[in-house]
Amino acid sequence: MATTLESLKQKLLSAELGDRMRVMGEARALSIPERFQLACLAKNDPNARIRYEAISQLSSLGQEDLSASLEILRDRLLNDPETDVRAAAADSIGALKLTAAFADLISAYQASNEWLMQFSVIAALGELGDPRGYQVLEVALAHPEGLVRMAAIGALGELGDPRAVDLLIPLAQHPDWDVRHRVVQALAQLGGDRALSSLQELAKDQAPQVADAAKSYIT
Repeated sequence: MATTLESLKQKLLSAELGDRMRVMGEARALSIPERFQLACLAKNDPNARIRYEAISQLSSLGQEDLSASLEILRDRLLNDPETDVRAAAADSIGALKLTAAFADLISAYQASNEWLMQFSVIAALGELGDPRGYQVLEVALAHPEGLVRMAAIGALGELGDPRAVDLLIPLAQHPDWDVRHRVVQALAQLGGDRALSSLQELAKDQAPQVADAAKSYIT
């Protein structure tokens, strides 16, 4: 039986979880507009894994209708009972650069104590490039979870605010080479004389990964 939009819509109505679980994968054979329709339908499935897949796919399918995507992602970001789905909504908001959801991202960040949710929001703020995110990212550099701090470093680089150079230069001495490597990337994005001076020091770093990255950006 050929895979069609209508056949997959019927599967999404099935009482059998296995049938519904296969829909988003099988939908890859369809056109982008058809896949977008299915993701919109699957967003409220009772199963969290199906909702997660639908919301995640909106990161690439959402350009089909940004207004509808914004409405869906806002709703899942703020109201879904599962952390993974809310985090996926933040990821997709960032990927689609839906700056209209900026306040919703901040609300979700402040309302959550879960590092995965906060990580996704911080990463999304970098992708949005909205200057209002600077203060939140500055505070996130001191987050107790290391992965959130790493996301904040990267997001400050993406944001492009030159004030971030002063925040990042002290981290060039961090004992974790992964942190120093992320600092190299962020400083290279920010640019300027002070960033260049720090990169020149990082080009001498004892960790080859850090030194090589700094050298490549300098040249």
